[in-house]
Amino acid sequence: MVGWGCIFRSLVSAIGSQVRVLRVRVRVPGLTPEPECLNQGPEARDPAPENASSLSSPLRFCILLRFRTLHPMPTPRREFLKHSAWLSLAALGLTARAADSAPAAKISRLRTSLNAYSFYVELNLGLKDPTNPKAMNLHQLLTFTAEAGFDAIDLTGYFFASYPKAPTDAEIFAIKHEAFRLGLEISGSGVKNEVTTADKALRAEGKQRIKDWVDVCVKLGAPVLRVFADTNIPPQKWQAVSGGASRDVVEGWIADDFRECAEYAAARGIFIGVQNHGDFLTTGAEHVSLLKRVNHPNCRAIVDTGKYLTEDPYVDMALAAPYAVNWQVKETPFGKPNKPLTDMRKIVKIARDAGYNGYLPIESLPMGRKNYDTPGELKRMLKELKAAIAE
Repeated sequence: MVGWGCIFRSLVSAIGSQVRVLRVRVRVPGLTPEPECLNQGPEARDPAPENASSLSSPLRFCILLRFRTLHPMPTPRREFLKHSAWLSLAALGLTARAADSAPAAKISRLRTSLNAYSFYVELNLGLKDPTNPKAMNLHQLLTFTAEAGFDAIDLTGYFFASYPKAPTDAEIFAIKHEAFRLGLEISGSGVKNEVTTADKALRAEGKQRIKDWVDVCVKLGAPVLRVFADTNIPPQKWQAVSGGASRDVVEGWIADDFRECAEYAAARGIFIGVQNHGDFLTTGAEHVSLLKRVNHPNCRAIVDTGKYLTEDPYVDMALAAPYAVNWQVKETPFGKPNKPLTDMRKIVKIARDAGYNGYLPIESLPMGRKNYDTPGELKRMLKELKAAIAE
């Protein structure tokens, strides 16, 4: 970059032969009084807006040229060309500085994550029979996640040996430290809970489990705890376990429980993420209706892309996305194998249009298919998701 001193001297030299008087005043903000050089009203008094591109120097120049043209004294051509070159460089310098100060292109904050439930077969084997060659533990899962190129891991609570009880601090910190060593963030955790049953004791048990695992999230450094608003006990139909209660009444039970949990979580800096999973939340409208009834800023949506049981699940995703605090991106949006694959570009667009800037965890499941290549499918999905994010 050309020095401003050189440019200024060239300017003076170039016009010196044509100027009778050249008076320069230099004002240093805070030290020098406002110049009277342009005593012509506020618009002429160096009114550079605060956000305007300016020189990097703290000095602001006010140059007053009072001159009378002398009899023509032509500047030698060589001198004129030399000084013109300096002035051209000055213009280039200003252009470069203007480019440097231009707003940077918008950077996407979307990040990838792997949902641990993708390996539920291997992780359950690891808990029951660690010697099984197909078994996997959480430390091995972290290694796979990092080597595959994910940004984060979503650690479902089921795969801690103590579940449903909270793990010890030693277990939590061992996982947390291993994730840090591998360069992985922890995007969330999750538990099972019952909310649609008329059994108040069972609902209270689920509510306490949520609170216990909120505390686990605090220690893990995970911002979100995933909870369910569906029925896990047989026959897995809310109408059957609710004792004949209406949908409105059941939604009220759920909202009251989640509001209490959200209040507990908020005091600890954690979000409760309600996943559309199962029989009670099957559409985007149902998902949003429940969240509005909870009416708490720390109770938000986890958008499960494979669990809106509608003709066009992308419409439902878009409806719930403004409430999202996390996602679960599935292999197909239709919840069954051999259906059209998830369009990652659509997922990313929906998330961005909703102003979402968090994690997009991937979950891939065998869904009854034999010899399913979970690692290979996860890597395929990750490649497509990263490409969509990069566009």
